[in-house]
Amino acid sequence: MSLPPLVEPADSLTVDEVRRYSRHLIIPDVGMTGQKRLKNAKVLVVGAGGLGSPALLYLAAAGVGTLGVIDFDVVDESNLQRQIIHGVCDVGRPKAESARDAIAEINPYVTVVLHDERLDTDNVMAIFAGYDLIVDGTDNFATRYLVNDACVLLGKPYVWGSIYRFDGQASVFWAEHGPCYRCLYPEPPPPGMVPSCAEGGVLGVLCGSIGSIQVTEAIKLITGIGEPLAGRLMIYDALEMTYHTVRVTKDPECAICGENPAITELIDYEEFCGVVSEEAAAAAAGSTISAKDLAAMLDAGDDIFLVDVREPNEYEIVSIPGATLIPKGEFTSGAALERLPQDKRIVLHCKSGARSAEALAVVKNAGFYDAVHVGGGILAWINQVDPSLPAY
Repeated sequence: MSLPPLVEPADSLTVDEVRRYSRHLIIPDVGMTGQKRLKNAKVLVVGAGGLGSPALLYLAAAGVGTLGVIDFDVVDESNLQRQIIHGVCDVGRPKAESARDAIAEINPYVTVVLHDERLDTDNVMAIFAGYDLIVDGTDNFATRYLVNDACVLLGKPYVWGSIYRFDGQASVFWAEHGPCYRCLYPEPPPPGMVPSCAEGGVLGVLCGSIGSIQVTEAIKLITGIGEPLAGRLMIYDALEMTYHTVRVTKDPECAICGENPAITELIDYEEFCGVVSEEAAAAAAGSTISAKDLAAMLDAGDDIFLVDVREPNEYEIVSIPGATLIPKGEFTSGAALERLPQDKRIVLHCKSGARSAEALAVVKNAGFYDAVHVGGGILAWINQVDPSLPAY
């Protein structure tokens, strides 16, 4: 469905701006009026990572007058495979600052507002209030629900995108004109069910594909042209090179935008989404050791059976000496239990600790009551024990 322009046009374009945006101006659907709307627009991009990188660059190139960047992270070498707004010289710098400098190189006429902080329930309403449109480039469910609920409560539209390995999704959520994110996903998936990009990986160029679609939708909303993805979910399969859309209808029983909303204010999103299941959290309580503890066990020759519950391709990248690979899925199915020795203490680890906590719950339920897992996983081992190993 067509929607009215989100932003009123600015008074004028300078001579330099006319030269810069001439390829937009000669498109009848955009023209001078549409470009003036872009100039007057204030867009916040949540995250200067995989999706935020192309989104920020193309929004800046398009002439969006004010761009907000919120990101509390610093540039890591592993980001450079897909987060194209950052370069080698930016490693170790705050992502928000790196993004600002890249935007200035693309378009000096854009005003950049930095929010070098973590988005949470304490600041989200105040930050979002200053923008016309939100572009969501986050990669975790807790922040996605936070962004959605804040936008619904403030009556603001936002453009959402999601990427994983070779698959991408995008949509526009605006409760006043269609469904919100909760209408599509009323509840988050069970903890550990959907791996993050850090665990499962992502094809770098996929970020550009979905990020560009997000910017296209943002431009359409700002200028009031075309038919935005409101009420539609676009699904992209890079391996098959297929795009298709499915209809998403507004849920009259939606917890926040339905007829009788149960959510009227922001909630605890970490608790709502959960990092690990209740069973895993209970199993890990009192049964978590540090990477240094594990190193001491190995040095002392303790009688342990060290299990790596990651995937085979992760194990090929880096592993802890002496660890036996048994992927978490084999614990979930129960197949791993017959491979565990009865006369040794079981020690589990994964990349960061979440998957090993889930496997630990299975192991303890099977009677291995003295089993433990390594908090922080192999990343903690690299940081605390052997920095010569590659992190990923």
